[in-house]
Amino acid sequence: MPSLKTERAWEAVLERDRRFDGQFVYGVASTKVYCRPSCPSRRPSRDQVTFFDSSRLAETAGFRACRRCRPESAEGPETERRIEQARRYLDEHYDEPVTLQQLAGEIGMSPYYLQRAFKRLVGSSPKEYRDMRRMEHFKTSLKRGETVTNATYEAGFGSSSRVYERANSDLGMTPSVFQAGGLGTTISFTTKATVVGRVLLAVTKRGIVTVRLGNSEASLVASLRRDYPMATFRRDAVGLQRYLTGILRCLTANGDACRLPLDLNATAFQRRVWKALQRIPCGSTRSYRDVARAIGQPAAARAVARACATNPIAVAIPCHRVIREDGRLGGYRWGLQRKHRLLALEQESTTALSE
Repeated sequence: MPSLKTERAWEAVLERDRRFDGQFVYGVASTKVYCRPSCPSRRPSRDQVTFFDSSRLAETAGFRACRRCRPESAEGPETERRIEQARRYLDEHYDEPVTLQQLAGEIGMSPYYLQRAFKRLVGSSPKEYRDMRRMEHFKTSLKRGETVTNATYEAGFGSSSRVYERANSDLGMTPSVFQAGGLGTTISFTTKATVVGRVLLAVTKRGIVTVRLGNSEASLVASLRRDYPMATFRRDAVGLQRYLTGILRCLTANGDACRLPLDLNATAFQRRVWKALQRIPCGSTRSYRDVARAIGQPAAARAVARACATNPIAVAIPCHRVIREDGRLGGYRWGLQRKHRLLALEQESTTALSE
């Protein structure tokens, strides 16, 4: 760190200035502990202090986090408050053009630091977050019966071309087809009884659109029809056999979910999380924070949990491999007993292969 910044950082430490929390941490050589600038602990001697841009760098250098100020939490309380203020502002002005400079001025933070802190805490950049909120309002308007044109401008998109640019990745289909509840889309499906309950597999021409776990075929098929009320459904056990075989292999150490074609309706952040889940080895688990670190956003553990909860493709996107840091299972869309059984089955399979 340049000397001018170092001296300013030391002044912030002496003044316990909360405005600098999240911008750097300092390590104390005599204790091998690192702290936030605002830490209430006794001030160390200047010759004992080293500054780091992040907690990760401090830990790499052999320092451990202070138990009083918890600097391993990426941001300080004041920064967290301001980022929440920025998020609320974007929620209220999703239909307006909001520049990073404008948003930074609203919350009293530099644009550069706002960009970094927002991404760490929220899991996306301010622009990505605003675009996500716009798309949510756009989808809501379509479901309410608005025309594509009206929904486009109500959501703040400047033109229909902007919407269609995002349609395939965010909707999984064109806006008009989405509005019609899958009208014009053919969804082939099949079900099968397995050791973790009944599995429903549904596929479009783009790939697997959903894998659902449940207790009965009737309830699974009913839920699929509710989500796509105007789609054409076709039961096809023979044609989907290779997909089903791939899904069932994911229950053991023999499966490779990354080879299965998926038709995902997802935000950019969800896609990053789901790809990270597919990299977790069969029979292993990771915490939500581990996954957040794996995608380069260590403060986004809660956002990772939300992405896991909205995962529509069970097993192939193995959100069941994500647990809490204390070892508890956490939540699971298809039931905690089923999550426990999936993990036990994978561990049995990997153990058998290693013997």
